[in-house]
Amino acid sequence: MIRDPKDLQRYTPQERANHWVVGISFILLALSGLAFFHPAFYPLSQLFGGGTWARILHPYIGVFMAFFFVLMFLRFRKLNAMTPTDKEWLSRIGEMVDGDDHNMPEQGKYNGGQKAMFWASVVCMALLLVSGVLIWRAQFSPPVELVRFGAVVHAVAAVAMIALIVIHAYAAIWVKGTIRAMWYGTVTRAWARQHHRAWYREMTGK
Repeated sequence: MIRDPKDLQRYTPQERANHWVVGISFILLALSGLAFFHPAFYPLSQLFGGGTWARILHPYIGVFMAFFFVLMFLRFRKLNAMTPTDKEWLSRIGEMVDGDDHNMPEQGKYNGGQKAMFWASVVCMALLLVSGVLIWRAQFSPPVELVRFGAVVHAVAAVAMIALIVIHAYAAIWVKGTIRAMWYGTVTRAWARQHHRAWYREMTGK
């Protein structure tokens, strides 16, 4: 793909690698976790070599993903701080859903929806990590009541996280030009000017 040298860099190679490591890890976790969530999904365990291996690998992949998610959190937490403009953007999200974002409040690198998604993911990840440790009986032996409570929290947080990732993927496909940012690290100036005007001015001085 030939790209215009005037395109704006949105993500560095390290940021993109971090994103894809977390994303691929989550897909593996969702598939292996669903295998134990309901008998109808149990055949998914064959992707990991059977039920035993799926059960062994799942928590280790979870720890691996959590580590890289923390790195991603440290990279992006300041950029995702909520502002009054973001709250106004969220209050008018219906306009965005209708496909008319030209009069939406000017946004920086991330809009209010992306920031809300980021913080919801942080909460879900924290719940998944803590509850996962509680039910990881191969390494820990908490009281059975905590194990049961952890299993419920883990399942609820996992369903919420899957829903967030589906919304995230849909939004990336829906807003044309977004996916290339995570593939190649750049966006066109027209894309930046339309969707993130404040960030566009910051990057170009215009």
